[in-house]
Amino acid sequence: MADPIPFVSPSATGASEAPRLPFVAVTKALGDPLRWALLREMASGEPAMVVELARRVRKPASLVSKHLAVLRKAGLVDIKQRLHFIPRPLIADPDRRVLDLGYCLLRLETMPDA
Repeated sequence: MADPIPFVSPSATGASEAPRLPFVAVTKALGDPLRWALLREMASGEPAMVVELARRVRKPASLVSKHLAVLRKAGLVDIKQRLHFIPRPLIADPDRRVLDLGYCLLRLETMPDA
């Protein structure tokens, strides 16, 4: 039976190729409200230090650091010179906080039901 939803390659539409991230690891990482809030804060593409992110989400820096490590292991966050950021290829629309994971788009403008 043919797939009822046709797949359109990002290169066919002129879009950049999003990195292929492991689905299970990504969905597990997204299952926590604090990690979702951290991604929302970082979705504009601006790098931020742990203490700045902790201030924004009103949580201890040590807790934020642990959650950033989970996001980094899943491939959703990277770090360079103590600044955490979402890799550019994942950011589909920084103004609307949309990430492109290759197999789905994440709209981070709202918080999921906890």
